[in-house]
Amino acid sequence: MTATTRPTPRPVVLLRPVPGDSAVHRLWAGTKLIVVFGISVLLTFYPGWAPIGAVALLVFAAARIARIPRGALPSVPRWLWVLLVIGGATAAMAGGDPAGLGGLLNFLRITALSIVLLGLGAMVSWTTNVADIAPAVATLGRPLRLLRIPVDDWAVALALALRAFPMLIDEFRVLYAARRLRPRPRPRTRRERRRRWAREAIDLITAAITVTLRRADEMGDAITARGGVGQISAYPARAGLADAVALTLVAVVCGAALALELTVLTTTG
Repeated sequence: MTATTRPTPRPVVLLRPVPGDSAVHRLWAGTKLIVVFGISVLLTFYPGWAPIGAVALLVFAAARIARIPRGALPSVPRWLWVLLVIGGATAAMAGGDPAGLGGLLNFLRITALSIVLLGLGAMVSWTTNVADIAPAVATLGRPLRLLRIPVDDWAVALALALRAFPMLIDEFRVLYAARRLRPRPRPRTRRERRRRWAREAIDLITAAITVTLRRADEMGDAITARGGVGQISAYPARAGLADAVALTLVAVVCGAALALELTVLTTTG
C-alpha cells in the first residue's frame, strides 16, 4: 500500500526576477513603472470589462514574451476558493440588472480587476531587477526637484525597502520554523493556552526586531563600503526605442479598450 503524498504548495515569490533575457526583461524599469501607473489610473476611473480584458491580454502577452514559467505562479489555498464562493453567493443575493445577476457580475468584475492588478505587479517583479527601480524613480521624479522635493532620498529609501523585503521574509520564515521545532508543553487549560500564545508572540516579535536591526547594520556597512547611498540612484539607465514602442502599444490597446467601453458597451448596457 503506497502512501499518497500531498503536493507542496508553491510560495509567493516577490521582488525576485525570473532569470531570462527577453524583450520585457530588457525594458527600462521606468517604462514599466509608467505602464503600471497609467493602467492603474485607467482601471481606477473606468473599471469596466473592456479595460480589464485589455490589461489581462497585455499581461498574458508580456508573460509569454518573457517566458515566465508556470512554477513562478503561487499556489492558491483552498480557503481562498471557499471565500470566493461565499462572496459570490452573497453578492448574487443582491440581485440587480441584468436578470437579477447584477450583484454577481459586479463581484466577478471586482475579482477580475484584483487578479489583473496582481498579475501586472507580478510581471514587473518577475522581469525587473530591484537595483534598477531607484534610478528609474530618480529619473522620473527629476521635474519634482524644481519644487525642492528630495526625489533622490525617496528613491534610495524605496530601493532599500525593496531589497530588504525578500531578505526579511526569509528570515521570518526561518524564525517561525525554528520556533515550531522547539518542544512545547501541552497546555491543560484555556488560560495556559492564551499565556503560551502571548509568550510565543512576544518571543517572535523580539527575534524579528533583532534580526531586522542586524540586517540593517550589515546593509549600512555594505552601502558605506560601496560609496554611500548616492550610488544607489545614480545608475545610468534611460529609455530606448523598445521602450517607446512598448509605451505606444500599451497606449493603443488601452485607448481602444476605453473607446469600446465608452461607446459600444455603454450603449448596449
